[in-house]
Amino acid sequence: MIRSLAFAAAFYLVTALFLILGLPLLLAPRSWAMAGLKAHARTCLWLTHHVAGIGVEVRGRENLPEGGCLVAAKHQSAWDTFALIPLFRDPALVMKAELMRIPVYGWFSRKFGMIAVRRDKGPSALRAMLKVARARAGEGREVLIFPEGTRRSPGAPPDYKSGILPLYEALGVPCVPIALNSGLYWPRRTIARHPGRIIVEILPAIPPGLSRREFQITLQRQIETAADRLLAEAARGPGAPPLPQSARARLAELAGQGAEPTAGDHGG
Repeated sequence: MIRSLAFAAAFYLVTALFLILGLPLLLAPRSWAMAGLKAHARTCLWLTHHVAGIGVEVRGRENLPEGGCLVAAKHQSAWDTFALIPLFRDPALVMKAELMRIPVYGWFSRKFGMIAVRRDKGPSALRAMLKVARARAGEGREVLIFPEGTRRSPGAPPDYKSGILPLYEALGVPCVPIALNSGLYWPRRTIARHPGRIIVEILPAIPPGLSRREFQITLQRQIETAADRLLAEAARGPGAPPLPQSARARLAELAGQGAEPTAGDHGG
């Protein structure tokens, strides 16, 4: 807990300093501001490793295409919102429009060219969001979305929203699924951080052109299969983190099926 508290203090102090000292970047070219965003992420990853004792391993970097793409990532932790940024050349996150109205944070989000979505404004808001997303992908950027919309505890039943479907259809680019196990080490709704190694697995891209239903089934199967595998790997490894109830229940369910999750199993 002492390490967790020390990390929390350092994390929020560093974030505040980057926001305040980085204000001149609002007037600089966007590439400079994005470099500052990545510097913040790498600094926080350094703190996560050296203060909280949490390392990171990235698998499957070769699955990232060179041009614009859609990235659909599992979302278990606040860690995901900054730590995935350095994996990409020029990411554009899909985020709630109300976040854009937060002073300083919202200013930077606009500067970075993030993509705002207004869920309460109907078809016109969706068309506006898709227009911006197409422009970002056309610039060769990675459009990053968390298809479950909010953080889910490790092992919790998947809850994929339909919002990614029009994005996949409209962009016409490959969709790269990402699985991870960050929620085991940086859990939701607590200040506790558990030492260990977060694994991020970049999965083979799903090609454009599938029907909405086929894409949704393929995306969920790929991400949940890999997430189950990463959960089982962490649970049986040395220095395993404490497992939330959802993770224990999922492992018991997998054990009841008589097989450990592998690349061919249908998770979720």
